[in-house]
Amino acid sequence: MAPRRSSLLLDALASVAPGKPLREGLDRILQAEMGALVVVGDGPEVLNICSGGFLLDAAYSPQRLSELAKMDGAIILAADASRIARANVHLVPNPNVPTSETGTRHRTAERVARSITVPVISVSEDQSVIAVYVNNEKRPLEPIPRLLARANQALSTLERYRNRLDAVTASLSALEIEDLVTLRDVVTVLQRSEMVRRISDEINRHIIELGVDGRLVRLQLEELMAGVEDDSRLIVRDYFHEGSGWHLDEAVEGLANLSTDDLLDLKTVASMLHVPGTADLDQSLSPRGYRMLSRVPRLPEPVVEGIVERFGSLQKIMAATVADLDDVKEVGETRARAIREGLARLAETSILDRYN
Repeated sequence: MAPRRSSLLLDALASVAPGKPLREGLDRILQAEMGALVVVGDGPEVLNICSGGFLLDAAYSPQRLSELAKMDGAIILAADASRIARANVHLVPNPNVPTSETGTRHRTAERVARSITVPVISVSEDQSVIAVYVNNEKRPLEPIPRLLARANQALSTLERYRNRLDAVTASLSALEIEDLVTLRDVVTVLQRSEMVRRISDEINRHIIELGVDGRLVRLQLEELMAGVEDDSRLIVRDYFHEGSGWHLDEAVEGLANLSTDDLLDLKTVASMLHVPGTADLDQSLSPRGYRMLSRVPRLPEPVVEGIVERFGSLQKIMAATVADLDDVKEVGETRARAIREGLARLAETSILDRYN
């Protein structure tokens, strides 16, 4: 799995995505076979490393950007790229900041990005490449056809993983109904769910870079990811053991922060639930019932909370009578009957799916 890029870099990539005015200006520079160095930000930290040039404070336009690129110096834009603050500027970053670049323009771009927290964009005249620098990260902009090909390949992978996730989730539902759940069953679903989420993150980065060309990819991604994160959170809520300094949010975040190698280790994934004796993956567990109740139509979250708090486990909820459910605050007889019927339908469907 590719390492996660920082939100600052993703924001910078979004600002230069196809369809954005800044990308149009950069493309015009490339088409004219010129180079450029553009700093997106005109705060005091930027002005402190600027020397020479002249003040513009003019509204941004792609045409103006490409015309100003005919000069040798850097171009300073406002933080939202709505105005051109300065042009023909000589940038003087700290020369002791390490850089892996060799060309003058790229070396300056990397040093500026590492010195101050602003995006710096370099357009290479010789290589015809646009590169975005943010902090210690560098991202060359790829051609749209290549990005689309990679995004479609990732979507195919996501679809296969989603099918596997649906299969193990359906199996878990049937096991919950029959009260036969083991820690291994729960952890397998969480592992698959996190894998699906990480592939989704990778596709989402492609969508950001694709800009207006990524609309169809986004629609497919939203369809494939429907309900995945909600289900994963509800499963954690059904089984994790809360402790001092370890609550639901910490457990969910802990899963998201696992390295790829740790995610492949079921025992490490199990440790995020803080279940006693996580070394034994075959120990029996009993769900609280949050996920199953969330599948009953038109059941508000406060009502789900009240039911789980009253009964404590899914098996007790399923064994409860209409009168028992009616005793829970904000349930009422009509809703209690709907809950009983909804859980019965879910039980029947889950068991049929498991044994057919």
